[in-house]
Amino acid sequence: MRNRKSGITRFLVVVIGLALAGAGIYMIDQLMQPWKGFSEPVIVEFPRGTSTSQMASILAEHGVIQQPWQFLAARLARRGQRLQAGEYQFSTAASPLDVYSRIARGDVYYMELLVPEGFNMFDVAGAVAQLGTMSAETFLAAARDPGLIQDLDPKAESLEGYLFPNTYRVQRKTTAHEICRMMTAAFRARWQALPEAVKSSMALHDAVTLASLVEREARLPEERPLVASVFQNRLRIGMKLDCDPTTVYAALLEGRYRGVIHQSDLASDNPYNTYRHAGLPPGPIANPGLSSIKAALSPEATEHLYFVAKADGSGGHTFTDSLEQHAAAVAQYHRATKNR
Repeated sequence: MRNRKSGITRFLVVVIGLALAGAGIYMIDQLMQPWKGFSEPVIVEFPRGTSTSQMASILAEHGVIQQPWQFLAARLARRGQRLQAGEYQFSTAASPLDVYSRIARGDVYYMELLVPEGFNMFDVAGAVAQLGTMSAETFLAAARDPGLIQDLDPKAESLEGYLFPNTYRVQRKTTAHEICRMMTAAFRARWQALPEAVKSSMALHDAVTLASLVEREARLPEERPLVASVFQNRLRIGMKLDCDPTTVYAALLEGRYRGVIHQSDLASDNPYNTYRHAGLPPGPIANPGLSSIKAALSPEATEHLYFVAKADGSGGHTFTDSLEQHAAAVAQYHRATKNR
């Protein structure tokens, strides 16, 4: 009798053990099995303070995982990892363990805002609007407030010139002010890294203003110091800069630019029009990169007063010291383009 009871007990232990093993195998399989319960990519948001159980429910509601318990079980398997608040995008099938790991890493959803060298604040506003999170007007309203940069440049009338060209990670709820803060912080970092001897050669406001003209005129990186030398030479003798991009910027500020420069733009009395006013314009006309800033601070030592585009399509210019030389270079350009 005793042997019979002992046999039954051993049998029950084996059965229970097999059942637990089976349950464990099933749970492991469920945690490692990819799942995709949605047709279009989904974005889920976990505000700060969201509990693990709340995350599990949200993920299940959006079809990211099949059942909430899977996410809670994943937490037991990945004990010690801290889940991160934020927005997450899911577009492909993923296992509960993979989903949990992404949230623990803080692999939040973001968009890339690409700002090339030479973009002005209107261009940046257009790039921001393409992200679909705000209008161009909303960004421009923030960019027109110079508060983020006035400690460095008290003369700044907007953030133009200080929205540093770079690629930025932007989330859907990132505000226009926060984008401006990121961009001006990038400028600060680059400016502060420059040697003091270089920075002291020119007031920051003038340096960035001149650099913005160089950025808009120079197509080849190696020509930036040469373009800067032309402008510096003209400034030294009181000669007007006659810089086409300044007339474009004046038209942009007045809301009348339509893609080409008209005679009325060249005759405009806007203070940014360097065909009418000698000296630098009141402020930057674009956002220069570091190379143009360095060129403005340390231009090439030349006697050049003029430059005109080459007709070979290289983006380069012919630099000359006198009006006669410039006229010859312009004539050569017209002859070359006429024969095409």
